[in-house]
Amino acid sequence: MKQIAVMICLLLGVAGAAEAQRLIEYQAGMGSRDPKNGDVWILYHHVRATHDGIILEADSAHYDTRQNSFTAFRNVNIQITDTTFIYGDRLYYDGNSRVVDIWADTVVLLDGATQLLANHLTYDRNRATAYYTEWGYGDSEGRNLYSQQGQYNSDLKQFYVYHDVQLWDSTMSLFTDTLLYNTETELAHFESPTRIYTDSATLYSSLGEYNTASGNAISYRHSRVQSKGRMIDCDTLLYEDASDYGQAIGHVVLHDSANDLTCTGLYCETSQADRYTLLTGEALALFVDEGDSLFLHADTIYVTNDTARQVQTVRAAHHVKAFRHDAQAMCDSAFYSAVDSTLWLHGEPTLWQDHYQCTADTIELRFDSSGTRRVYLRSKVMALQQVDREKFNQLKGNQGVIYFVNGEPRYADIVGNAMMVFYITEQDSAGKDCLMGCNAGLGSSIRIYVDTTRQPERVVTHDNPDMKTYPVGEVPDEWRRLKGFQWLSARRPRGPKEVFLW
Repeated sequence: MKQIAVMICLLLGVAGAAEAQRLIEYQAGMGSRDPKNGDVWILYHHVRATHDGIILEADSAHYDTRQNSFTAFRNVNIQITDTTFIYGDRLYYDGNSRVVDIWADTVVLLDGATQLLANHLTYDRNRATAYYTEWGYGDSEGRNLYSQQGQYNSDLKQFYVYHDVQLWDSTMSLFTDTLLYNTETELAHFESPTRIYTDSATLYSSLGEYNTASGNAISYRHSRVQSKGRMIDCDTLLYEDASDYGQAIGHVVLHDSANDLTCTGLYCETSQADRYTLLTGEALALFVDEGDSLFLHADTIYVTNDTARQVQTVRAAHHVKAFRHDAQAMCDSAFYSAVDSTLWLHGEPTLWQDHYQCTADTIELRFDSSGTRRVYLRSKVMALQQVDREKFNQLKGNQGVIYFVNGEPRYADIVGNAMMVFYITEQDSAGKDCLMGCNAGLGSSIRIYVDTTRQPERVVTHDNPDMKTYPVGEVPDEWRRLKGFQWLSARRPRGPKEVFLW
């Protein structure tokens, strides 16, 4: 059985060798043997040769019967298949290896709607692939391709090109060093630093794919897209040019120069058609207003804009913290309206300004060109100021309003079941503040004025308040800490990075 198997393999090998070395057949108007080499026929006038299904035509040729090779001159054309043709001025064909070399000022390969131009092409029939090493220009369905070196597979309808690669049509231009482009799927795959320019965007990538028909791109490494004042940097990017839609994953940085807005996170989704931007995963929005920066962090940040790309609203959901040099905040969710410059804090919100801490069910901040204009505290209001380690000025009520002038607080009103604990201080001869007593009590409303250093200056109560003054050491327990007292200083963000600490 082993001997039979060996004989079969030998017979198959001999048959394969005979098939590979099938002789070239030819026709010509005139011909003669080369006087210097009897194995070579010199052919003239309408030379035509066939071999394994291809047809070669030329004005003249040399056929080497020993080498089974064919050299053709002038008006050379070769038909590879029913749809694949090559034209040139000089050709060498090795019938044993089934490889064609063809030269001209411009060699032309036609494969259906695809054209490839070069000054020298090598076409390997075994792989259905044409190679060029100096320069090549291709076009297919209105898309143009240029590179210094490359290859084209006529079975796969695919270019693999490298060195100074350019791919362009009427809507886009792509520049890279290595590119795989399929003329049927119209997909361009790149594995080197790449720039893509369209009418509306510029894309950068080191690894990815671009659909020349739809304008959709996916980038897996060093990804960036710039579009009408916006730039997104990330690890992985999915971008749809027609709708200006993008998904960014990993180390996302979005910079919006028109709105002085920078966003970061682990995932970003943005759509100009639907006019929104969504960030999740360590999401941060950085707003810059006349040099002042607001850092806003949350689990999810959702930004909407108008058709002119101006920011309209910002929503932040879960584990919200904000930091600005003059104010900090913490809550479960926040909403900002750019139309009327108003910020709402919901879900156990806390607002810190200088020495003060304010809590309520809802906190509303209204801004103007000078900064904060009003702060509204809605329901279950409490404002605290630390006097020393154990003592706190306290205001409590149903509603509260803090009034600002030119961005500076001037006075605050506490309305409805207002309660107050206020420590009286005086300076001694050395200029040191000393505690003199404590005013505590309740009334229908309380107004507290602050001085230019944002310290309490004067307290006014209305409608027959019930107030008492106690020595510092004799304040009753119920007035030392009003019901609902929480001093949350440990959770206050002291700098931009601390907005990520919950």
